[in-house]
Amino acid sequence: MLVILLVPVLGMAQGGQGFSVKPPVASPEMVLKGNVQGVADGTEVTLKNGSDQHTIATGKVVKGAFTLKAKLAEPDIAILSFTGKPQVFDMFLFNDAVTVTGNVADPGSIKVQGSVLAEDFELFKARFNLMFENIRNAAGVANAESDPQKKDSLVRVYNRLRDPIRNAALAFAKEKPTSPVSSLALYAIMPILDDQSQLAAAFAQLQAPAKKGPFARGIEGKLVGMVGSQAIDFTQNNVDGKPVSLTSFRGKYVLVDFWASWCRPCRAENPNVVVAYQTYKNKNFTVLGVSLDQQKPNWLEAIRADNLTWTHVSDLQYWNNAVAQLYHIQSIPANLLIDPNGKIIARDIRGPELQAKLNELLK
Repeated sequence: MLVILLVPVLGMAQGGQGFSVKPPVASPEMVLKGNVQGVADGTEVTLKNGSDQHTIATGKVVKGAFTLKAKLAEPDIAILSFTGKPQVFDMFLFNDAVTVTGNVADPGSIKVQGSVLAEDFELFKARFNLMFENIRNAAGVANAESDPQKKDSLVRVYNRLRDPIRNAALAFAKEKPTSPVSSLALYAIMPILDDQSQLAAAFAQLQAPAKKGPFARGIEGKLVGMVGSQAIDFTQNNVDGKPVSLTSFRGKYVLVDFWASWCRPCRAENPNVVVAYQTYKNKNFTVLGVSLDQQKPNWLEAIRADNLTWTHVSDLQYWNNAVAQLYHIQSIPANLLIDPNGKIIARDIRGPELQAKLNELLK
C-alpha cells in the first residue's frame, strides 16, 4: 500500500535530465481487467475512490478473472479489495485500460499494468514508499519523546531524511511532466518543504495533463497567493458597477490592496500607498483596491477622503468578499505585488518596505 501522509515533527527543539512518455489518448471509460489467484469463485471485488471512498465499480470473480468498468471524472488513486480478504491494493487510474495480475494472498506479486498512468504510480511507490515510511516513523518517535536533549537528537535524524525525499520528488516531477502522479509526488512533500517557492516552481513546470485531479487541486490551493506563484484572475465591479478583471492590468506592476473604510490600520496605511502610487504611476505601476466594505456610501467616502485615485472594486460582502476568499485573506490591510507577467513577487509589504521594493523594480 502507498504511504504518502507525512507527519511533521511537532515542538521541534531546533528549528540527470529525464524524459517522459506521452500518455495515450484516454479511452471513454476505465476498464480494469483482473486475472488473480487466491480468490474463490463468486467473491465480490470492489473498486473505491481513494480520496472519498466512493464506490466506483463492483463485480464478481469467476475462475480468477473479473472486469470492472466506469467513467472517471479525473485521475485519482483507487483502492481494489476482495470481500473476505484483508488485503487491499492501490492504483492510479483514469479512463484507460489496465490489467491486474498476481496472487491476492501475496501483495508483492500484484502487478498493475497497461496504462502509462498506472505504471507511473507503480514506479512512484517503488521509489518512495520506503522513504515515506522511514520519515513517518522518525517523526512519530520524535513527537513522542519528551526529554529535550533526546528530542533534539531525534529531530536531527528526521531532518536528515527530508532532503532525499524532497530531491527525489522534485526529480520525479521533472522526469514526468505530463503525469498526474507527479502532482501526487509534489503534494506528498508539501509538509516537509521549508521553501514553498520550490513547490511553485516545480508545479509550474508540469504540463496540463499532470495538473488534474485532487492532488493538483491541493497544490493549487496551497499556492494561491504565494510569492512565486501565478496570480489567479478575478473580476469584480468598480465604483460605477462595471466589471474589472485583474488580467486587464497585465503588462504592469500591480499592487492588489485589500482594505476597507472601517479598518483603522488600513486607513493609517493609505497615505503610504498614495505616495507609492503618485511616485510610480508613470513607471508602469498601478494599484487595484479590493474593499471588504458592506456599505457603498462608506466605501466611496473613504476613497474620496483618503485621495485614493486608482481603480477600486468590491462586491460589498464584508469578509465574504470573493477575492479575499480566493486569496485566503484573514486580516487587513493585506496586499499582493504582481509583476507584468502575472506572477506574485511580494506579499504584505507596507510603508518603507513597499517604497524600497518599488524603487528596486522601477528606478
